[in-house]
Amino acid sequence: MTAVAVMAKVPVPGRVKTRLGPLLGPDGCARLQRALITRTCTVVVDSGLPLFVFLDDPVWSEEAGGVLPPLARVRRQATGDLGRRMLAAVRQVHREQPGPVLVIGTDAPTLAGDLLTAAATTLREGADAVLGPALDGGYYLAGLARPIPAVFGIDPLLWGGDGVLAATQQQLYDVRVRWQLLPTLRDLDTPEDAAALLADPALPAVIAAHLVPSAVQS
Repeated sequence: MTAVAVMAKVPVPGRVKTRLGPLLGPDGCARLQRALITRTCTVVVDSGLPLFVFLDDPVWSEEAGGVLPPLARVRRQATGDLGRRMLAAVRQVHREQPGPVLVIGTDAPTLAGDLLTAAATTLREGADAVLGPALDGGYYLAGLARPIPAVFGIDPLLWGGDGVLAATQQQLYDVRVRWQLLPTLRDLDTPEDAAALLADPALPAVIAAHLVPSAVQS
């Protein structure tokens, strides 16, 4: 069965969603991050896929207060750049639950279960990899039928920039694997993203509520 590894930062004020700070403030950003973690994990569980949550501080899971579902298997993120951390997560999940692995973050609030199912089906039907493009030039999902180190082996300086998807696609071409793309989604990183997503009917109400400054400050 395909398993899902969620890469998540613990919701500490001043450390998460900092580009949304001018809109929400540090505490509002932390509350938004909590809601994004809960929503992402719920989508995975509702899809019937095994859930692994890789936190940058797993001790926080003991104090999460219902943020993580009971079925979540909490693990510590590896050290290093994002590519190293994602590859380590794929390898660990693959050891514990042999089969394809989907790696996702918590930044795509319109990610729905049908996309997870589509990614799992694509891998089951013979693709080696699947990517979910993000509008900012990155990706919200990377699915692998097996650990393929080259997929995450892009220049570490590219992580967080708008060239991540293109560089990853080149890696896939270079290692000659079969891969497909999912539909494009918008990540939630900036006030501009917030404005665009608030106009999107696919945005869950629980996330929209955290993007209204007056509601956050009240």
